[in-house]
Amino acid sequence: MTGQASGPVSGQASGPASANAARFVSGTTPGARIVVRYRIEGMMTDALGLLSSVDDTNCVVETKRGPVEIALADIALAKAVPPAPEPRRPRSESR
Repeated sequence: MTGQASGPVSGQASGPASANAARFVSGTTPGARIVVRYRIEGMMTDALGLLSSVDDTNCVVETKRGPVEIALADIALAKAVPPAPEPRRPRSESR
């Protein structure tokens, strides 16, 4: 799996918010751009990208670094995000 660890978990996210986040991901159409915060080894990390697939227990998010498989039970937060901005044009060197 890939992802940036964001630091230790100060309070394990579980309960209604986690359940709602997992339901959100389960109900999201593949191809949508989402961000998912999920638990790994006592820490939290985020996956930002296109939802590739989702089933009863896992989802796959296609990130810049490659696909990330996430157990729905490990999801703490999730939301839809707008499309990525277009790359900037290179600056012209004439001034």
